[in-house]
Amino acid sequence: MAGFVVSGTQVSYIGQNCREIPEHLGRDCGHFAKRLDLSFNLLRSLEGLSAFGSLEELILDSNLLGDDLVLPRLPHLHTLTLNKNQISDLENLLDHLAKVTPALEYLSLLGNVACPNELVSLEKDEEDYKRYRYFVLHKLPNLKFLDAQKVTRQEREEALVRGAFMKVVKPTLEWTSALSNLIPSRDRASNSAQFRPLSASIGDDTASPESHPQYTPLPSASRELTSHRGFEISPPLSSLKVTFSITWD
Repeated sequence: MAGFVVSGTQVSYIGQNCREIPEHLGRDCGHFAKRLDLSFNLLRSLEGLSAFGSLEELILDSNLLGDDLVLPRLPHLHTLTLNKNQISDLENLLDHLAKVTPALEYLSLLGNVACPNELVSLEKDEEDYKRYRYFVLHKLPNLKFLDAQKVTRQEREEALVRGAFMKVVKPTLEWTSALSNLIPSRDRASNSAQFRPLSASIGDDTASPESHPQYTPLPSASRELTSHRGFEISPPLSSLKVTFSITWD
């Protein structure tokens, strides 16, 4: 069958423009396949993958898989590559993988919005990527390789201490509104030492490069992973002196 290649326990179905896993693939190969390569297709769902219960390696690069990705339980899977898909919700994916792939040691997410590096956006830098790695290792502590890079001892230590706080996201509109109500606008006439949220750079991906905010970890109630961008407050808090006055009747 065209495009269908078997070599021992390795099965490849590459570049066939399939939108779902063909039923015959699971029927003919699911009982013996240990490595399955479905790269360069148009997959949006992994329905049918449950036929491959003995998989150890799964290659899903360059498909259309998104945040609704669902894998069956694959207890022997140690290698999973999802490069160049449409995954943006990192925490959702990692929580799912922790449940269904307990033996996972190698994971690659390059080319997804959830993986903040220059393959996704030139705005991302090394610090963005470090935070991402610490968070992934916090969620999946048994990984030995992440995005083709070996996990170091130092990364494991950082993930253990700080990984839970490395989920850096864009504030929700509700959170921004609440912040605006708590923090008054700058009073230009009195030149008072007040500050305002940079609303132009919160939730607005069209902001100019000069207005791109810096990272800040946010409370869990306001976390979303459609973006790894944080927010900033201007002027810097270090330059402010805020005084509260309370009057009792």
